[in-house]
Amino acid sequence: MSGPGIPSSVTELAKSPGGTWRQDIIAGLVNAVVSVPDGLASAALAGVNPVYGLYTSIAAPISGSLLVSAQLMQIATTSASALAAGQVIARYPADQRDQALFLTVVLTGLFLAVFGLLRMGRLIRFVSHAVMTGFLIGVAAVLILDQLAPLVGFSPQGANEVVQFIDLLAHVRRFDLPTIVTGLLTLAILIGLARTRLATLASVVALLVPSLLVALLGWEGVQRVVDVSPIPRGIPTLALPDLALLSPDLLLAAFAIAVVIAVQGAGVSQSIENPDDSPVNPSRDMIAQGVANIASGLFSGIPAGGSVGQTALNVSLGARSRWAGVLGGVWMLAIMLLIPGLVGQVPMAVLAALMIQAGISAINLPEARSIWSIGGAARWSILATFVATLLLSIPLAVTIGVLLSIVLYLVSSASDVTVRALMKTENGRISEGPPPTSLPSNAVTVLDVYGSLFFAGARTLEDALPNPAGATRPVVILRMRGRTRVGATLIEVLDDYADDLAEVNGRLYLSGLDEEVNTQLRQAGKLDLDGIVHLVPAHEVLGVSTEQAVESANAWLGHTRDDSSPAKQG
Repeated sequence: MSGPGIPSSVTELAKSPGGTWRQDIIAGLVNAVVSVPDGLASAALAGVNPVYGLYTSIAAPISGSLLVSAQLMQIATTSASALAAGQVIARYPADQRDQALFLTVVLTGLFLAVFGLLRMGRLIRFVSHAVMTGFLIGVAAVLILDQLAPLVGFSPQGANEVVQFIDLLAHVRRFDLPTIVTGLLTLAILIGLARTRLATLASVVALLVPSLLVALLGWEGVQRVVDVSPIPRGIPTLALPDLALLSPDLLLAAFAIAVVIAVQGAGVSQSIENPDDSPVNPSRDMIAQGVANIASGLFSGIPAGGSVGQTALNVSLGARSRWAGVLGGVWMLAIMLLIPGLVGQVPMAVLAALMIQAGISAINLPEARSIWSIGGAARWSILATFVATLLLSIPLAVTIGVLLSIVLYLVSSASDVTVRALMKTENGRISEGPPPTSLPSNAVTVLDVYGSLFFAGARTLEDALPNPAGATRPVVILRMRGRTRVGATLIEVLDDYADDLAEVNGRLYLSGLDEEVNTQLRQAGKLDLDGIVHLVPAHEVLGVSTEQAVESANAWLGHTRDDSSPAKQG
């Protein structure tokens, strides 16, 4: 499978034989050119010198591409991580923000590396799709609102992007017309070229044309990158960030950004296939992105992660190996060494338009409508995460989203437990129906259980089991086939239920037990094994172990009937 967002024909192209270094060199060059506007815009979004985004486009792909398991995944600046980093450093004085950013990026990289070493890639599946969709749409909305200010040439005031947007609308008369024209022209080029043969170079054309227009018309009032900060030639030297800025809040923020990058990166890496058919390992990709962020922070860069857009572009250009990513960073280094002055002439409105277009394209309305139509927990999840992202900081919204996913998982695990009674029909088939409220006397009741039996799920099972009170010598057979482990809570529930059965001279059979579960139950030492509770190991043929339990139970019931009959007693 080629995965979402990347056509299967493109993936097949990447896997076709005859790949050469030439394909990787060309793919690296195009990716480097496209990274210029993306890097500048992402750094501007973070509220720092736009050149930091270009430094990231050198350090991150070179270091990260050497380690990724998804060989064609491009590690680049992303709007979500840039926006989150910008919110984190906004609380620092202006003269400390750069160092706070670099420290945040390094810490983010360390968290990602730890995630990978702990093999947490497998845990990504537990993040609710509704939560992640709400978060991504919220990030896109915040991104659009945040970039409206440089698009119109006015800086609003407010505690968050929503308040700033309201303040922006209240000062329409202070908008700068040349800035608006520059931004709208950029958007028009992006939209106009999107469905043409120049689609892959649309951002480059949209970067160059408005920049040339502003220079030719002499619109000095239009803010340019060089007006925000000068663009030095070359790259900065390796430098450790200021550890004096380290704080619990900064650690929490870096952790949240790492979670965002990890989840997005896992989605990207799973969306493509390697040309050599080697498997993709999300945990290893977390380590790669961690190294990329550490390198970026040490070389004055912003956060980086798996980029959906640049990965799709890399594949479509026929890249054949991880060296396309490495060469992309090398090409960016050449651009910074040779033509840094041209980068400084890019209008900030152009970068704002590029980010707004990226934000609009990131809003997946059909997916949101699909989740909303499901209703229930899915609807509340997407709504709560979207609102949290829109009104709170992104790190806090990520924390809320992760906690919400955990709560939803626990609630669904606890509530999605069903007990059904199994009965043999006249033609020998097995029918399924609701279990009895109370157990019948001198009879065998076979029960099957669906759902997770860990923690609260075990307590749900406890409430669903038929009541032994009032019965005489009832037997319950509980099918446990397919369960590879049992928890302490379930063992406690089974022990309590066995005690209830013992009070009415009943028995409990557990059938279809996996070898490990059988061992766990015996080692626990709580159940009255071979007395009240009987364990029946699983058989390779379905239903055999339960039939064995039924035969044993009926034999016991017949024996106890004989022992209690008047003739036997006399």
